[in-house]
Amino acid sequence: MGLTFSAKGLGDGGSLAPLAPGHLRHQSFMDRTTLFGLLLGGMSLLGGHYLEGGSAFMILQATACIVVLGGTAGAVCLSFTGPQLRQSWRSLPHIFRKLQDQTTTQVACLVKLAYRARREGLLALEGEVANLPDPFTRRGLQLVIDGFPPQQVREIMEMDLTQQEESGQMPARVFEAAGGYAPTIGILGAVLGLIQVMQHLTDPARLGTGVAVAFVATIYGVATANLLFLPIAHKLKLHHEHHMLRQEMLLEGILALAQGEHPRLIAERLNGILPQDAAVDLKPPTSSRIRQLPARPPARVKSHASPPVRPH
Repeated sequence: MGLTFSAKGLGDGGSLAPLAPGHLRHQSFMDRTTLFGLLLGGMSLLGGHYLEGGSAFMILQATACIVVLGGTAGAVCLSFTGPQLRQSWRSLPHIFRKLQDQTTTQVACLVKLAYRARREGLLALEGEVANLPDPFTRRGLQLVIDGFPPQQVREIMEMDLTQQEESGQMPARVFEAAGGYAPTIGILGAVLGLIQVMQHLTDPARLGTGVAVAFVATIYGVATANLLFLPIAHKLKLHHEHHMLRQEMLLEGILALAQGEHPRLIAERLNGILPQDAAVDLKPPTSSRIRQLPARPPARVKSHASPPVRPH
């Protein structure tokens, strides 16, 4: 589906109506795949245990849970700093949100700005750029308006992208680390349980139950790593990769605008990155203020026939 340009305020010196902030931000909805994955993984684990003749109470061990989760949390805290852990905690709700991609809308807004810059000059965009909600786009366009060469704009914005790349990967790294620590901590919990079992070798009736309980910690470690921590890290990484692709695409559009390329060429270049069903309409924005001239009446055709000869 192509996006058409708004004709509001584009003619006779009018200002380009900026898109509302809500249109450029990622609107969130409940991600049902995350809930489905959590339920399916947990029910499969419990269902398989039940089919083998076990009960839920056999794997619900508070001691094993404390050992695995507490030990994993301690190892993660030792591996990362406080701000990094807080950033990871704040990003956790994102796995339950399905982001509605607004990249096409942002590209359409950028192309509209390119049309106005081509018609009125870059300085005409200064008032509109200040109202853009995206800080990255606003900063890049402001550098262009201030007269910085495209190469310097690229260098400055690529430094910003590098910082975003490093910062955005941190939540996924934290949960990947937790997924690596949890199975090992689970083995430690099983060993601690076996130590307690060895103290009752004189009572064979308690050995079987004791060994079964000891291995619950291993189940907790492997299950939390492969059903929670690693999938969470993967989904956060996918969100970050999509965000960086959008930023790089917007940077290409900003640099093309700075180089004075035709807006149609900018749209064509960015459409090569967008999905086919989200391509930007290439029609230039039209103005509702342009006065329509009345149709010109048809000209009267003069006759070239010779005048009749009058009789003498």
